[in-house]
Amino acid sequence: EATRDLGFALPRGQPLLWCCALSLASLTWSAAGLLRNEPESPAKSEPGEEFRMEKLKQLWEKARRLHLSPVKLAELHADLKIQERDELNWKKLKIEGLDEDGEKEAKLIRNLNVILARYGLDGRKEAQMVHSNSLSDSAQDDGLGDPRLEKLWHKAKTSGKFSSEELDKLWKEFLHHKEKVAEYNVLLETLSRTEEVYDNVISPSDRSQVKDDVLHSKHSELKDRLRSINQGLDRLRKVSHQGYGPTAEFEEPRVIDLWDLAQSANFTEKELESFREELKHFEAKIEKHSHYQKQLEVSHQKLKHVESFGDSEHVSRSRERHALLQGKTQELGYKVKKHLQDLSSRISRARHNEL
Repeated sequence: EATRDLGFALPRGQPLLWCCALSLASLTWSAAGLLRNEPESPAKSEPGEEFRMEKLKQLWEKARRLHLSPVKLAELHADLKIQERDELNWKKLKIEGLDEDGEKEAKLIRNLNVILARYGLDGRKEAQMVHSNSLSDSAQDDGLGDPRLEKLWHKAKTSGKFSSEELDKLWKEFLHHKEKVAEYNVLLETLSRTEEVYDNVISPSDRSQVKDDVLHSKHSELKDRLRSINQGLDRLRKVSHQGYGPTAEFEEPRVIDLWDLAQSANFTEKELESFREELKHFEAKIEKHSHYQKQLEVSHQKLKHVESFGDSEHVSRSRERHALLQGKTQELGYKVKKHLQDLSSRISRARHNEL
């Protein structure tokens, strides 16, 4: 019943874990009103926005009606593309019998839950996550949602140790930390709901075969996330009190996180140096993406102005330029997220080898 509510049928033989997760997700999505049969105007097809999986098409089309900013919509597009790639790869693995314990499937479900929460698609739009690389997050009026962070931020602002550029950089680090905490809370809630589903839905004989492996993978991910959060908080305390040193290795919060984690992973000296060089390339890719995000926001504002006052030919040209810029921003966003995923996986493998 739950899968029919979502508007797509679950293939016969789909694992029980996926059924349970979809039941949970369908309740969440229906609460958000995303998949109701409301009257809709025909959506214009734009290059690069198509998804092969029906459930992701539905999410994308509904998200376009939520008045997200062009930058956030481009970010969502990239997230859904990554999700689709990973799910299609998982289906191939499943056919080959390479995910018997359901660990990879469970991770896909967790990732989808994070996406739903991040963009307000989970029925709790007021709790929508921040994006530390989004332009709208540069405003400092929304607060950080944590008294410890608020106190550190106030201390840094009033210390006189930071230039305006350094304060902007530090604010992005605070927002990145806030986003990590929000994602951790989503995963923690997902774990609680999954355990409840196992206890209430799955028979004891089935539970003994799959529960331990899948829930252990979730607990391991939570531990990794919590370690990263604690390291990040320690760093924010240090920087807030001491200021930025003259030889900061990296500027971008995600890259700083990766470098901190890499230094405590089981890399050889040569591997660590190679990873450092790759992080430099990754940071350059992020900067390029940020540039396009800014251009997309400016283009959106210009387009709104032209649509209000311009002639039809001018409007048509502006829409075409905006669509091209949007496509490029989505493409770069996908590349950044894929690169981040690859780098994070390398660190995870190094930690696993350590164990």
